[in-house]
Amino acid sequence: MKPALSELMDQDIEQSTWACRKRMVDAGGLDLAYVEVAGSEPSLVLVHGFTDTSRSFSLLAPHLSGRRLIMPDLRGHGGSQAGEGSGVADFADDIAGLIQRLQLDRPIVVGHSLGGMVSIALAAQYPKLIGGLIILASTLKPDFASHHQLIDGVAALRDPISPSDPFYDWWHACQPGVPQAFLAGLAQDASAIPAARWRAILEEIRRTDLTAAVRAVRVPTLIIAGGRDPLFGEAHQRALVQAIAGSRLVWARDCGHNPHWEAPAFVAAIIGQAFGNGDTRRG
Repeated sequence: MKPALSELMDQDIEQSTWACRKRMVDAGGLDLAYVEVAGSEPSLVLVHGFTDTSRSFSLLAPHLSGRRLIMPDLRGHGGSQAGEGSGVADFADDIAGLIQRLQLDRPIVVGHSLGGMVSIALAAQYPKLIGGLIILASTLKPDFASHHQLIDGVAALRDPISPSDPFYDWWHACQPGVPQAFLAGLAQDASAIPAARWRAILEEIRRTDLTAAVRAVRVPTLIIAGGRDPLFGEAHQRALVQAIAGSRLVWARDCGHNPHWEAPAFVAAIIGQAFGNGDTRRG
């Protein structure tokens, strides 16, 4: 069923004003931008992927109505300061600082792609800060080959990056029906990141191996994976579920790397089923 014209107009308006909704917080000496939606506790902290911003969750947020949502921009993305480091551990430290500064009481952390890796590192390093983990289209170890399409595509980018660069046709590829205003906003946000920073962060991602760190994760964990994910397919998802004791894997069978864009209602329903009552705290 196609969305009504009024719904399309609302989506366009929300995308055009997304940046205006951002607040700033000092998280360990670094200014991080975030968008907050008021609601019930425990809150959800939603951590986006490589080159995205909090906008990545703007399609999912309406389906999580009633829950408090905290959607930060990772350092060097969107409205957040870049800082000196750009590794997964640096991002995890920032999210820990955000949780502490906002005095969040053991929130559920939702991490997409790079954000999923950050969330695993966060849960391993700061186990008392979070009450649950949702890993969305992510991995323990990327294992990108030297001539992977992502590696070659990022290497070819030159400043100033154009929001209409053909690379985005692949990088933001998803099923038909994802709002064009949303995809245009993502491309605009990503293009504001200097090409050198794209490459530096990607190199850190390539070096990351969370196989040992994940053993320390002890919170309830839900893994949501796209059945057609070109980056982190079934082998990556099986490795995750085997490594995290008591975790559960749910497939969004018709989705690619971005199930929360392609099937936000489905993803929200799965989150609600797993963490809807908020009873995730362990002593």
